[in-house]
Amino acid sequence: MVNAAGKFGPYNQAAPAQAGGVWDTRVLAGRGPTGTELVRSRIALSIRLRSVAPGDRLPDAGVLAEELGISEITVRRALEAMCQDGLLDRRRGRAGGTFVAADWDTVVAVTHNADETASLDSFHLLLECGLVAHGTGEVPEGRLDGLRTLVEEMDLSEDPARLIELETRFHLDLAEALGGVGIREFAADLLGRQCLLGPAPAPSVVRARNRCHADLLDELTRGAMDPAVAAVKAHRHAGLN
Repeated sequence: MVNAAGKFGPYNQAAPAQAGGVWDTRVLAGRGPTGTELVRSRIALSIRLRSVAPGDRLPDAGVLAEELGISEITVRRALEAMCQDGLLDRRRGRAGGTFVAADWDTVVAVTHNADETASLDSFHLLLECGLVAHGTGEVPEGRLDGLRTLVEEMDLSEDPARLIELETRFHLDLAEALGGVGIREFAADLLGRQCLLGPAPAPSVVRARNRCHADLLDELTRGAMDPAVAAVKAHRHAGLN
């Protein structure tokens, strides 16, 4: 049975609040995504994370509906719209289903919007600065170990797609480490929309940003809020000068 509130929580309320020591995404300010937008963003994020790839078959609509906490009819409509946009392919027959378009990267580039990407980047920056300011000095020992492992993997990786995947995972895991599972899902929506509306960063940019990741973790470990927030802000411009 689909959770009526949605696995990721409803997005139609205002005024931020805290619950159980972490931010509650159900009451974050701003217009949240529609069901259709949620499906699009989560499929885009799955591709960025290489959970699925161009040409792969997607799970059935019922499975996606259960995972996203929205109705199956909404998922079906979203998938149909993505087929019409050329992002997905619908195939009939015994081996049929809904597949990620083989030319996903080419088609999704048509949806890129620099202004909307900049707006999302700014909101993501604000979110992470707030999480860092809120969590500095209160991060339990060992909670950042997985993030450090991602930083080390990025330093060693020579695969551009793997670099981008690891950076995306870093920001998802950072949101969870500092804000809880609900904030991770909120960050997932932001990152998914960024995947749709903007190009993936170049490997050189990811490597420059990774130095900011390392600095951030060091400052969080020291409990130094101002330098930690500064590392988050430096990340936005790293590698772009």
